[in-house]
Amino acid sequence: MLEIFYPDNEAESAYGIDYNGLYAQGYRGIIFDIDNTLAPHGAPADERAAALFQRLHERGFQTILLSNNKEPRVKMFGDGVKSRYIFKAGKPGTEGYRKAMETMGTHAGNTMFVGDQLFTDIWGAKRAGIAAWLVKPIHPKEEIQIVLKRRLESIVLYFYHKKKKRLDNKSVKKCRR
Repeated sequence: MLEIFYPDNEAESAYGIDYNGLYAQGYRGIIFDIDNTLAPHGAPADERAAALFQRLHERGFQTILLSNNKEPRVKMFGDGVKSRYIFKAGKPGTEGYRKAMETMGTHAGNTMFVGDQLFTDIWGAKRAGIAAWLVKPIHPKEEIQIVLKRRLESIVLYFYHKKKKRLDNKSVKKCRR
């Protein structure tokens, strides 16, 4: 039952993902969450974020920001990284993800999502059929409703890591045969 919340992949940071390798695998569109994925809550785009998006665009990726925030916050970040955006996206609903793919001219098979929350970002991406990368939150200071969700997320992640370890051990045993 908890599998519906499991990410397809995990990374320490959105800045540490091997995007070149993913491009070689056929990915062409990347949907990003903003707050605590690319920057602390409410922070503007910094040089690191701008450089990441520049590299992605030069590589040939289409990008879009997908946020449940209001337009002023999302526009500010989008302008800073030169990326299109969708605000008040209604995550984990799938409409925003579908609109993002339509805007980028991609489809679920060549689009990936990067975000920091299981119950909004990852669940929504998976419901839309998009490969989902879970990254660790950039900053520990969060609003109370997110802090409460993080406690529930930790339970889901416990079982996810347990299952992943079990599958990794089975894979190692098969290789030894």
